[in-house]
Amino acid sequence: MNPVAFTIYNFEVRWYSLCLLVGMLISLFMVIREAKRFNIPKDFMFNLAFWVIIIGIICARIYYCAFNFELYKDNIVDVFKIWEGGLAIHGGIIGGFLTLLFYTKRYNISTSKITDIVVVPLILAQAIGRWGNFFNGEAHGVATTYMHLKELHIPEFIIQGMKIGNVYYHPTFLYESIYCLIGFIIMLFLRRYRYLKKGQLTCFYLMYYSVGRFFIEALRTDSLMLGGFRAAQIVSVGMFIIGLIIFIVLCRKSRYEDLYSAEQSRPI
Repeated sequence: MNPVAFTIYNFEVRWYSLCLLVGMLISLFMVIREAKRFNIPKDFMFNLAFWVIIIGIICARIYYCAFNFELYKDNIVDVFKIWEGGLAIHGGIIGGFLTLLFYTKRYNISTSKITDIVVVPLILAQAIGRWGNFFNGEAHGVATTYMHLKELHIPEFIIQGMKIGNVYYHPTFLYESIYCLIGFIIMLFLRRYRYLKKGQLTCFYLMYYSVGRFFIEALRTDSLMLGGFRAAQIVSVGMFIIGLIIFIVLCRKSRYEDLYSAEQSRPI
């Protein structure tokens, strides 16, 4: 699979970068549209999105490179070549959330309300971004057979794209992409639930994505390792527990208290 989409004056534009860009643009559009329902100005959301995306990408790269230090210690310049792949979503989530937390606290805006707005398009962006891994021939699973992939009704072009060195591999990028897309659809419906509380959508995202990532990660051959354990699985367990605890706490509130659908008391 050719990782280069097209070339402009000897400058290569890679599919990986395009997938990330498309995911970000679609997410930004959805965030702005949903924020408008709650009298949250575009300027605030654009500025927030700018810093969350920039710092999220930086943290995703730092997270990845930290676990692959041996690959970069002799050639630090390669750390900046993010278009070649090597972004860890958990690093991006952590960095993006901390940025969002700081920004919302600075302007005295409900953090949980903003995270609820963000997580729906975020999981869609993850579904789109995973296709960048496909074109880079990375984030695949263990070796398998052509017939097994056909039995799973996987499209032929994906099967052939997962043929690396005459060996077929499980397209774990596809499994996660589909899982995230399903989660996106579910969350669209949950967002319209009349008695949904602020923060519950974020909790659902933390729990839902963590469950899928935990099991899909078990199939991957390029996992970032922490000791003898897969780092993504450890983080997924932590995210799930955090989401579950907060969700239980929110459920103890009154049925009409802190509803997501409630209008902002005042414009920002």
